Amino acid sequence: MKKSVNYWSFPAGTSVEDGIRMAKRAGFAGVELSMDAVGLQGMNRENAAREARRIAEGEGMALPSLASGLCWDDLLTSAVPERRQRARDNIRRQADMAAEMGAESCLVLAGAVGVDFLKDGAPLLPYDGAYDASLEAFAELAPYAERAGVQLAIENVWSKFLLSPLEMRDFIDKIGSKAVGCYFDVGNVLLTGYPEQWIKILGRRILKVHFKDYRREPGGFNCFVDLLSGDVDFLAVMRAFEAVGYDGWCAAEMIPNYRQFTDQTIVHASLAMDRIFAGE
Repeated sequence: MKKSVNYWSFPAGTSVEDGIRMAKRAGFAGVELSMDAVGLQGMNRENAAREARRIAEGEGMALPSLASGLCWDDLLTSAVPERRQRARDNIRRQADMAAEMGAESCLVLAGAVGVDFLKDGAPLLPYDGAYDASLEAFAELAPYAERAGVQLAIENVWSKFLLSPLEMRDFIDKIGSKAVGCYFDVGNVLLTGYPEQWIKILGRRILKVHFKDYRREPGGFNCFVDLLSGDVDFLAVMRAFEAVGYDGWCAAEMIPNYRQFTDQTIVHASLAMDRIFAGE
């Protein structure tokens, strides 16, 4: 397994350069950066990807994947056609940026039927319409990603869509492209299921992994906690990854909620991941 950290785990306002160096000091081998409306964490859009790659290479760090906060602004399953088109355009931009910075994968969303933690309130398609619209979008986006030489990794998120591992598996298989698979988030599953079961069912379709932990009680968004302090059975998770042959990148995706020394969040995550990888 290779250890990286998602940019959203850093204290607010952290620059690309500082984030990469902070991750290196904490013991990570890579960083998952995020594309936003103005570029890459505020960098000039025209050269952001090249500059990020230059900084990472100078520090001996990898940029294995590229996330995007824009995926929640406009969804492939929006009831508004213009917003569905913007979602496709954003994913194409993300694929281009990922290719330029040398990232293997883009973290993308298949869409949503409902998102309780969003304040936008924009109308979304009902489940059956969302399914068809998302499949149609990936039929267009998959060849684009193939040409760009990057993967579109669909994350399992709290979107009331693709709720089971069987459904995620079959959705990916219907797309039928080696450039499309799953970005498997271990912690997100705890709300409704068991990550080790998802891993067994998804198998080779898992392209990237997010590590975070979650407490089932009392439940809710605020129950994402530091690694090894929640209800994820990481020993079972690691046995499942070994069984399906996954040994790729795992990115810690943490909430930097310490009131002081907020960078300590990723230090603790790095140490916890070392222990998880080591096993019993």
